[in-house]
Amino acid sequence: MTRWLITGAGGMLGRDLVAALTEPTAPYGRHARRSDTPVEITAATRDMLDVTDAAAVASAVAGHDIVINAAAWTDVDAAEDHEDVATDINGRAVNNIAAACTVNGAKLIQISTDYVFDGTATKPYAETHPTAPINAYGRGKVLGEQLALRTGGYVVRTAWLYGDHGPNFIATMLKLAASRPSVDVVTDQIGQPTWTAALAEQLVKLGTAALAGTAAPGIYHGTASGQASWHDLARTLYDLAGLDPDRIRPTTAESFARPAARPAYSVLGHDAWAAAGIPVQPDWRVQLDHALSEPGFADLAKAARS
Repeated sequence: MTRWLITGAGGMLGRDLVAALTEPTAPYGRHARRSDTPVEITAATRDMLDVTDAAAVASAVAGHDIVINAAAWTDVDAAEDHEDVATDINGRAVNNIAAACTVNGAKLIQISTDYVFDGTATKPYAETHPTAPINAYGRGKVLGEQLALRTGGYVVRTAWLYGDHGPNFIATMLKLAASRPSVDVVTDQIGQPTWTAALAEQLVKLGTAALAGTAAPGIYHGTASGQASWHDLARTLYDLAGLDPDRIRPTTAESFARPAARPAYSVLGHDAWAAAGIPVQPDWRVQLDHALSEPGFADLAKAARS
């Protein structure tokens, strides 16, 4: 029996992590876990566990073999005005979890972000590339990475997440399709649209390999293969959903001024997975096609076509 603790279990990724551990098959018909060892899961939502409370974290981690920390402050723009609070959750709280994992001999997988980079690269960021965040959210995440790695943890950076259990770009675009004849979407931000169900599958495989001693601690990049602009993603979404992709009109990031700067280029390299014997995620288009069969997305697409 292996005991898994998922923090942030009520969030978009957290819910898919619980599903990946409990459902018989993963999104692409493969078992997420590479072992038949039974699992026991503690799904700790934000209401159940405040990760900034060291005593509460110590109690929650006790008895577990592995912790996937999906708890996070996710409002990138609000972090600009509330950096200390955001960093408490995304950065300093990781020290509580890492310390508790050390005491209990548990493995820690810390979820991080492409926002640890400045977005000026012209080729995929390697796992070893120096961090250079350009906003408060990214600075807090860098601290969280450092605290996890200092105690032998695993850091998985991801980006451009969407899923069936929370607000995200895919849901927004489908809702807009039902109410607007056209939508302006930026062409000058490039990344890797990643389905949370696919990421959850990969994280569970990493956790299983970590417990088996076949995956070394360190940094891994958990994003879809390939790359796209937000404009590319929106056009592909409309095409797959049976909508006219020409309803998506090109624009630039200058048209959408926001408090927090965003990296213009967020493509991450995936070299670390090979040594752990874990496949990289499928291409973003493949993921999106699978994701649209999820009940929430399917209902939104149907409404948009009506």
